[in-house]
Amino acid sequence: MPDLLIELFSEEIPARMQRRAAADLQKLMTDGLVDAGLTYAGAVAHVTPRRLALSVQGLTAESPTTTETRRGPRVDAPQKALDGFLRSTGLTREQLEEQDDKKGRVFIAKITQAGRPADAIVADVLDKIIRTFPWPKSMRWGAGSLRWVRPLRRILCILSDEDGARVVPLDVDGIVSGDMTEGHRFMAPEPFRVTSFDDYEAKLKRSRVVLSSQERAEAIWQDATNQAFAAGLEVVEDAGLLAEVAGLVEWPVVLMGKIGADFLELPPEVLQTSMKEHQKFFSVRDKAGKITRFITVANRETADDGATILAGNDRVLSARLADAKFFWENDLRVAKSSVEPWLDALSNVTFHAKLGSQKTRIERIAALARELAPTIGADPDLAERAAQIAKADLSSEMVYEFPELQGLMGRYYAEAAGEDPAVAAACQDHYCPLGPSDDVPTAPVSVTVALADKLDTLAGFWAIDEKPTGSKDPYALRRAALGVIRLVLSGEISTKLLALLRVATENHLAWFTSHDEPLDPFDGIDEADLGQEQRQVKRQALYQKGEYLAARAEKIRAWTGLRISCGQQPTELLSFFHDRLKVYLRDEGVRHDVIDACLTGERTDDLADLTARARALNAFLGTENGENLLQGYKRAANILSQAEENGGVEYSYGADPKLAETEEERALFAALATTKPGIDAALSAEDYPAAMQALATLRGPIDAFFEAVQVNADNDIVRRNRLNMLSEIVRTGEKIADLTRVGA
Repeated sequence: MPDLLIELFSEEIPARMQRRAAADLQKLMTDGLVDAGLTYAGAVAHVTPRRLALSVQGLTAESPTTTETRRGPRVDAPQKALDGFLRSTGLTREQLEEQDDKKGRVFIAKITQAGRPADAIVADVLDKIIRTFPWPKSMRWGAGSLRWVRPLRRILCILSDEDGARVVPLDVDGIVSGDMTEGHRFMAPEPFRVTSFDDYEAKLKRSRVVLSSQERAEAIWQDATNQAFAAGLEVVEDAGLLAEVAGLVEWPVVLMGKIGADFLELPPEVLQTSMKEHQKFFSVRDKAGKITRFITVANRETADDGATILAGNDRVLSARLADAKFFWENDLRVAKSSVEPWLDALSNVTFHAKLGSQKTRIERIAALARELAPTIGADPDLAERAAQIAKADLSSEMVYEFPELQGLMGRYYAEAAGEDPAVAAACQDHYCPLGPSDDVPTAPVSVTVALADKLDTLAGFWAIDEKPTGSKDPYALRRAALGVIRLVLSGEISTKLLALLRVATENHLAWFTSHDEPLDPFDGIDEADLGQEQRQVKRQALYQKGEYLAARAEKIRAWTGLRISCGQQPTELLSFFHDRLKVYLRDEGVRHDVIDACLTGERTDDLADLTARARALNAFLGTENGENLLQGYKRAANILSQAEENGGVEYSYGADPKLAETEEERALFAALATTKPGIDAALSAEDYPAAMQALATLRGPIDAFFEAVQVNADNDIVRRNRLNMLSEIVRTGEKIADLTRVGA
């Protein structure tokens, strides 16, 4: 069974496309081989900046001969039907057989497909893959029609077995397959011939090419950490940068350089971001956490051990850091004076065409933060101030250059301006959490502003009907809702979410209804003072005034509809939060039906309380007592609902122990009398595990009651008394959750 080796050699493949390209080549090639009737033992794909390689081991030498039986029309069918069947099968009338079928006698075609050698199948599959490869971006070059991510130079395609290696013949747009490849572009550019994958990998390494991207990454990291350790320093970990740099070099050479003394006082995040984004450098810090050096990875060895490369990198890095220093110093001067110019500038930055500018959004968030602060335990004045300046850094030069530093630079600027430390911390933390694994802020002011920011976003996009769909969530509203959930649960914040959603919605509605535009941009200006061009513009505006008024009326009608829908919006948003909470708790192992059972009663907008009940109930139902009690509760609820439906009355007037006729009945009365105070006390303290434990004591008396007592007794007084007792059991359980929904 031969082994297949493919290499597609080209100019440099962008690092961001390499991993996906290797996976695509492996999947497309192996799927194509299997579809054509070949099998294989294993496949491995590799990628370097200049080559995609695939090794397929244990490939079958040829596809098997197959016979397909196809049913045709009836024997007495019209000639046109028969002719069509013959064309589709490629057979003649004489080659057809006849066979009895439940609908009569029909024609049967047996089509035999002869097996094909692996060489022919590989050539066909690879030709199609190269011509249709799914690059995110591709290009044509020269006079050919072939598209590839960068100009394709060679196609290596060989099958090797015990008899040796042979080239699979292939010609794609004039590029003829062979058994030749090239090594490192500078250190070993001479072509060489290969006979197998092992031979290929070994010769590449001798030609200064490390084929495995994982091996390149490990070599970079090991060498970098060793050099830093020798200097008493450590490399700042960055898995994404490591993977990217490993995709930029075929023969990694790690070099460590120094950062100029003029730039060491820049914030470490600025240094790290500037070096990473512009130069793909790793940051190296001392034991105090101060970044003093950088690691760069060259693609070749040099006679001076990289001195010339480092000197060039030093010059480029100094120029980049000089820009960063200029931005930093300018921004600090503004921040120490007043951030108001930055906030005013945000009035010209559109948050969303239908939701106004960033400045109007900040005003809404500040109002909501002040409303929310007492619930979180934050100072309302500090929360409002933090919300007012939290996004001021969006106007700064540093954030314009490095958008990923937003929030962080806001903290630095707030500290420089002498703001309260809690306000400065909120400037950085109010974006968090950004994802399911991101840290959650805990400081009250930070939590308040973070919640206000996310609630305003959700209320706004709900108001303009930009809700997530099954496949699209362009404004990351699910992430915002999850952020609210994590903030609430992490801080164990007990708050009426529905009321906050109403406030956020009303803030948006107030902006919608107050926002207006002038009917004429030249109102109040004497036409005599206008130039000829301005006069013409004014006249044109007046001419179109009727059309503008019509459009304005349509907008007002839309706002009127919004006013109507805003009454329902908070409830819809709360349902959206419930859906996200189900997903969040399901990942914890909480059953979805348990969450549904807790989504009843009056406190479903208190996410912390709702989650505590769901977790406690989920743990309780995992025990034997919990499962048995659940069955007893459901039995009581079913009997009670049937009796109420049939009798048209409600059995909720309290049962009298004096009317009990059996020991089991009296025992259940006594258990209820003993248990209810404990359950009520635990619920008042929101100690749901304790409430579950108290509820569990009813399991034995309820089981004994149903085994020995007939609820629907002949005596109407006894029957009503027993139904009222069942009503007490059901109402006691409903204080925790609607247990009838569990297992439904």
